[in-house]
Amino acid sequence: MDWPPEVRYARSPDGTHLGYAVVSEGDRTILAAIGLGTHLGIDLTEHPAVMHWYDRLAALGQLIVYDQRGAGVSDPVAVNALPSADLVAEDMGAVLDAAGAERAAIVATTSLGPAAMHLAASRPERVSALVLYGTYSRMRAAPDYPWGFADHVLDWFAEFSRDAWGTGAMVELLAPSLVEDVAYRELFARVEKLSISPTQSAILARMGSDYDVRHVLGAVNAPTLVIHRTGDQFVPVAHGRFLAEHIPGARMVEFEGEDHAFYAGDFEALLDEIEEFLTGERSIRPVSRVLATVLFTDIVGSTDAVTRFGDQRWRDLLDRHDAAGRRQIERFGGKLVKTTGDGLLARFEAPTKAVLCAAAVRDAVKAWGLDVRAGVHTGEVELRGDDIGGIGVHIAARVADRAEAGEVWVSRTVRDLATGSGLEFASVGSHALKGVAEDWELFRLTG
Repeated sequence: MDWPPEVRYARSPDGTHLGYAVVSEGDRTILAAIGLGTHLGIDLTEHPAVMHWYDRLAALGQLIVYDQRGAGVSDPVAVNALPSADLVAEDMGAVLDAAGAERAAIVATTSLGPAAMHLAASRPERVSALVLYGTYSRMRAAPDYPWGFADHVLDWFAEFSRDAWGTGAMVELLAPSLVEDVAYRELFARVEKLSISPTQSAILARMGSDYDVRHVLGAVNAPTLVIHRTGDQFVPVAHGRFLAEHIPGARMVEFEGEDHAFYAGDFEALLDEIEEFLTGERSIRPVSRVLATVLFTDIVGSTDAVTRFGDQRWRDLLDRHDAAGRRQIERFGGKLVKTTGDGLLARFEAPTKAVLCAAAVRDAVKAWGLDVRAGVHTGEVELRGDDIGGIGVHIAARVADRAEAGEVWVSRTVRDLATGSGLEFASVGSHALKGVAEDWELFRLTG
């Protein structure tokens, strides 16, 4: 797919000119409605993650992209004439008309989600399917919508959008996983300056925060996929859950992570869900395999602990356990893959670091009345975005299952690789590990 594309103009019923482009052809029509500052004239080849998003969508059929009013090559929005969600929905219809498309699946993000839902409810013949990522039906808090933001928070964000525009500071809100990436932050700042002005950024922020389309959700009949990240602070996951509960037949898929930006984090997994939803199948991607040391921890007797501590105390202890685990994993140079409810999964490059981390987590939570057991194994794992899988992960989990409370057990592979490190182990014999073909000699950390 070539970029920048050939830009054409559609005209909305109120006379607003909207820049759009048809970047691929196919039997299925998809309209990408990206509710962040976009500019069709920018060379996105500098931003491979965004380009990959468009490439994946373009492979599914005819892809139409456009700059919303107030952004990129489209007409600006006046501060005293903020458009309603139904007018922005008419923008989408105008783009489809100009592109010669009678009907399309709409992939909408952030502030363009409300307009997409409005179009699906008011003009069902125009919308074949809805994919709603990181979006909402209402942004402001109300007595009957408590998970919205207070007025002063939304006012602050509009001012922040204006004052920080062009500095890259928005990365902290949109893509926290990329905050430490200096090169990306510089690229982000440059794209901000090229896409829209600081004033237009603030206007778009206010425009998006004024929508309320809750009344149309029950009239959305198009198949709908709602995707949200559970740690998204920009648009909290409660907004997505509300959509899934109130749009008839909607399917909700939640992903771990704090990023709001669709191009950050494990975006391949998001694209896989979209592809399967729109086509009925997902592409088979090459599996990346690496050698890694896998650590599993598990709180022993967690069911009894709930009874002993009570629900609220138990939730507090789990939060403290997870925080302590994250600190120790970071301290020993590992990567937290995910929490497992009452345990942790992490991977390390060095086996000794994984063993030391396991002992540190065990010792940290002991003072709170929690007993942790851990299993460590070194082997090949499959990288699945931010997750890992494969036989190496399976073996580490089975080793952890064999350990007793307060113990760190390791496979022979780890014991052999740790020779000369000063760590001491005692053999606990050969064990049959469920799902593994042969018995494995396991060892317990003693030093």
